[in-house]
Amino acid sequence: MKTKYIFVTGGVLSSLGKGLSSASLAALLENRGLKITLMKMDPYLNVDPGTMNPFQHGEVFVTEDGAETDLDLGHYERFTNVNLKRENSITAGQVYETVIAKERRGEFLGGTVQVIPHITDEIKERIKRVSKDKEVAIIEIGGTVGDIESLPFLEAIRQFRFDVGEENVCFIHLTLVPFMGTSGELKTKPTQHSVQKLREIGIQPDFLLCRTDRILPPDIRAKIALFCNLQADRVVTAKDVKHIYEVPLVYYEQGLDEKVCKRLGLKTKSRGVENWAKIVQTLTSPKHGPIEIGIVGKYVDLTESYKSVSEALVHGAIANHCQINLRYIDSEKLEKADNLDILKGLSGILVPGGFGNRGVEGKIKAIRYARENKIPYFGICIGLQLAIIEYARHVCGLSKATSREFSTTGEFVIDLMEDQRRLEKVGGSMRLGSYPCNLMPNSQASKVYGKNKIVERHRHRYEFNNHYKKILEEGGITFSGMNPDSGLVEMMEITKHPWFVTCQFHPEFKSKPFLPHPLFVGFVRAALQMSATKSKEGKTKSIPMKKKSPFRAEARKGLA
Repeated sequence: MKTKYIFVTGGVLSSLGKGLSSASLAALLENRGLKITLMKMDPYLNVDPGTMNPFQHGEVFVTEDGAETDLDLGHYERFTNVNLKRENSITAGQVYETVIAKERRGEFLGGTVQVIPHITDEIKERIKRVSKDKEVAIIEIGGTVGDIESLPFLEAIRQFRFDVGEENVCFIHLTLVPFMGTSGELKTKPTQHSVQKLREIGIQPDFLLCRTDRILPPDIRAKIALFCNLQADRVVTAKDVKHIYEVPLVYYEQGLDEKVCKRLGLKTKSRGVENWAKIVQTLTSPKHGPIEIGIVGKYVDLTESYKSVSEALVHGAIANHCQINLRYIDSEKLEKADNLDILKGLSGILVPGGFGNRGVEGKIKAIRYARENKIPYFGICIGLQLAIIEYARHVCGLSKATSREFSTTGEFVIDLMEDQRRLEKVGGSMRLGSYPCNLMPNSQASKVYGKNKIVERHRHRYEFNNHYKKILEEGGITFSGMNPDSGLVEMMEITKHPWFVTCQFHPEFKSKPFLPHPLFVGFVRAALQMSATKSKEGKTKSIPMKKKSPFRAEARKGLA
């Protein structure tokens, strides 16, 4: 079986949607019964995005085997049935690191190590490795044509066409066709120049995906085709859509998957896209809602930092046939006194993962507000840790409860594991990837999952300190999920609450539109019920925060 290769590049500017286009085409080809895989090649010199600022890079997606990757791998997994691994994501940093290590070991026999052929050969070898036993491999090149750091990757895929035969390779280029309101025209020059730059490198695109806000008329498509040296029917409109799950439908309607299969000599038939049409129909005409969910974090100025979380909430809304509005709340603003009005009107509050102490007290305020006002609360990773700190402080009398991540003094209800204290490097050293979890029978968690044993993906360094387990359980907390091997806490909930469920892992990484994660389905359902209750009863009054803890100070005795 010969593997067919599809290379997706981009021009003009970044964030045009290469990842979504790659994922959508993969979904359409998978729908034809083809065995596919996807790969992201990022040109930056970081070994992985794990230590990069979310404001620069957006979310870090984690695979089953614990690789910290670009957020586009999240799109790939959400749109298809593939389960990606570490090898499906490479960076220039990884490639150079590998080649230099080989040189240090003397594997090049004293030869001069150069970008061509050593770096390009390493890139090509990784492409072949990831596509083994697959019928189609879709490889996305990060960045834009013209970036100096992208050149080794573009040169590698240029060579690849000759290595495996041009009948086995297809180049797809995504560009911008802006509409200029002042002149009332669609402008094709950005696309022309982008393709010209690509052709200078030696790559002639087989298809153009033109990002625009309207369907391209035939005369514009013909003009683009003429100046970019390809047939007009291979100029495809990548139209702006309201919901990202419309993208496969847009490409299907233009026959992109059929044309790509014809170009590569793949004889398959589409099974139709009724499943995608149903998803879009549910999003467009929901039966219930709208409900408003607050995402309380510190990276809210770049919502891509919470991409998997926001999409998992959409999946939960699809499962509950309701409209959901997401309100991103800056936790630093909540730290200011008497600023809780920001939280009014929410039917659910979610605190996602994050690192560092900036904005932490604002998140704790939001958690306390949700707990005391009986608003459904869902805490993920640091959202669990802060919920424990909040409860320990305001219910269990541990006024100095904190995490070692935020402070050098206090009662560390959240602490570092012993093996994490001896680390010499930061990158790739957290608790990463899939770990098992046993759920307490009859807990909220086990009811939501419908089973007592689960496996979820992690990305964190700090853990709940089990020395405080007894005092918190006596105070009313239920530790409903535990790792069977290490005894570490994986889930915590408060039973005397409509919905107060937290987890140390990241369930958002495993949610798909056709297979929404049960925790997000349950959370959205609880928020929907809260919204319905509010509408019946009218506006509910906020409960003032309690100044004194009802938990006896004597309960602290006997702590290890």
